[in-house]
Parts: sequence; C-alpha cells; structure tokens
Amino acid sequence: MHANTLNFSAGPGALPASVLAKTREAIVALPETGLSVLGMSHRSDWFLAILDEAERNIRDLLGLSERYAVTFLQGGSSLLFATVPMNFATPAFAPPEYVISGYWSARASAEAGRVSGHRIVWDGQRTGFRELPVLDRLDVDARAAYLHYVSNETIEGLQFSAPTGDLPVPLIADMSSDFLSKPLEVERFGMIYAHAQKNLGPTGVTVALFDREMLERIPSGMPHILDFRTQIAHGSNYNTPPVFAIYVLTLITRWLRDDIGGLTQMQYINEAKAARLYDLFDEMGDVVTVHARRPWRSRMNVAFTFGDARLDRAFLDLAETRGMSGLEGHRSLRGLRASLYNAVTPEAVEALCETVSEFALQRA
Repeated sequence: MHANTLNFSAGPGALPASVLAKTREAIVALPETGLSVLGMSHRSDWFLAILDEAERNIRDLLGLSERYAVTFLQGGSSLLFATVPMNFATPAFAPPEYVISGYWSARASAEAGRVSGHRIVWDGQRTGFRELPVLDRLDVDARAAYLHYVSNETIEGLQFSAPTGDLPVPLIADMSSDFLSKPLEVERFGMIYAHAQKNLGPTGVTVALFDREMLERIPSGMPHILDFRTQIAHGSNYNTPPVFAIYVLTLITRWLRDDIGGLTQMQYINEAKAARLYDLFDEMGDVVTVHARRPWRSRMNVAFTFGDARLDRAFLDLAETRGMSGLEGHRSLRGLRASLYNAVTPEAVEALCETVSEFALQRA
C-alpha cells in the first residue's frame, strides 16, 4: 500500500488517489489550458469557471438553498476566530456565547475575547475534555449575538451530534475537520466555516457558508478585506485567492459526488471505518485507552494511548516500518492519534488495526 494511502495525519490530511493523480497532471499542465495550475491567473475564464463549479458542487452535495451564500476565504480558522466576532459581535446584541470543548474551541474563545466581550456557556476542561454538552440544552442568553462551537475536536477526538432542537440565537460552527464527511442540515446555522486541510484539500482555502440575514448585522466601517460581504460581493475574488487550493477542493467535490456517491454514502463509509478501530480498542480492554468517552467519540480523529510514552513510541516505530505516518498525538495531549478523514480508505484502517493487534500481541 502506498504511503499516501497510509497517511493518518490530522492535517494536512490524506487526499484521494484519483485526486492526487489529477493534481500531479495539473501541476505540469492543465488539460484545458496547457499551463500549470500553479501559474494560472485568478482572473482567467478557466479559474472563474472553477470558482463557479466549486460553489455549485458544495450546494449540490449539501442541498443548499439560495438563502445561504458560499464563499472561499483565506487565513484558516485562526483568522476566522477573530473576524467572526469582528463582523457579528456588535453592540446591538448581548456578547456572543462560546462552547469550550477542546483545544481549538478554547483558541476560538480566547481570540474572541481579544475582539469583544463574550461569555463561556460551557467548558469541558473540568473533565479533561472527554465529553460534550447537548447544544440545545445550554443556558444561552436569547439576546446573544450568536453561539459558537467547534463541531469536531481533532486533538481530543470529540465530535458533536448534529443539533436537533431550536436555539434562541444564531449558531456558528467551525466544522474544519468534519465538513462534507456526512449530510448536514445547514438551515440550523447562521454560519459554518471549514478550512481545507482535513477533508477538502490542501491548505490555503477556507469554505464559509452564511445565512444572508447574518450579513445584515455587519457594521459599517469594517476593513474591506475583513468584511465578509466584500468576499461575497466579489465572488471570492476580491484579492488574489489560492487558485491551486480551490482547484484541488473542486476535484474533491467531484470525487465525493461521482466516486463516493454523495454525503450519505460518505457518512456510511466513515462510520464503518471508525467502528472498526473503536471496536478493536474496546476488545483490547486496558491495553489501550481512548481519550474520549464513548458517547462523544469522533468518527474523524481517534485519540488513544497504550498508557506509557515508551509504548506509544514503540508503536509509532512499528507503524512507520509499515509505511504509516501521522499517528503522533498533538503536543498538548501527546499519546497517539489516528485521523480517519474522507480520503482514508477502509483498507488503510484495516492495515492500522492489524498493526495495533500485532503490537498488542508482542507485548502480551
């Protein structure tokens, strides 16, 4: 199995083999233009068509109505942690509310605190970030500008279930690590954003969906480049966008539509992959510890440990001899982590499970 197939990195993550092949060809020369995608003008007819297709494919995959604007931003979630409150935390509303469920949502909350007042409505630090709240049961101030959360915590391996109840304020979600991994009721959200380097392609582009009513809340006098309306009005082409990243994102959406068969089928595949690995860990008892408690386990990121830094290092060494990469845990949590993004195949997960089983037997 090729090393690209055995990439369990949390990001940049694995890409589908067919997308890699098309990307390799495009770096030398696009079939449509004869020029390298790395040298294509963002004002060319070819790229304008790519922008149109990328938006259309996302709309089709999600069944997205015209109530929502789609745009392609830069700066990743780290920039949006600041620009979301800059655009929406206005004096007309009470301070926005934040759920802290792990490392990245804590970063989002801290950045919002630099921009405006905000309130932490739930903090999972007391449990070591091992569980999650039910969003529609939180004590949310109905006057708040919005409620912000991170749908999947990549470091701790926690994933929210889709919200089902009504919330009194707009819901804003960072879905960077599970966007387009399953169907989604976008109508429950005021805004969704997701940087690409998990399920959508290489780094450099962030997809953002906006309920158009939210855009009416943005105050005047915002710097143009930081005003979400600017990017929407200019069709994601206000300043030079990341042409290469958007092109690969478009290939990914084609792959999801044509090769996978849509998001329902993608969800089925992802759930089966995660179940295979979690079931193995559960069968192994005390040999392996999964960080997240069972009801909140992520289908995208599995954080685990053999209980000892030396054992974790020995497992990494064995996995590397099998061509596997990206299994180190985040520096804040350590241990191990297997990311099972869309492009990670069931065969790759099976290879990982076989390696885990062999490692455990060697130390039994």
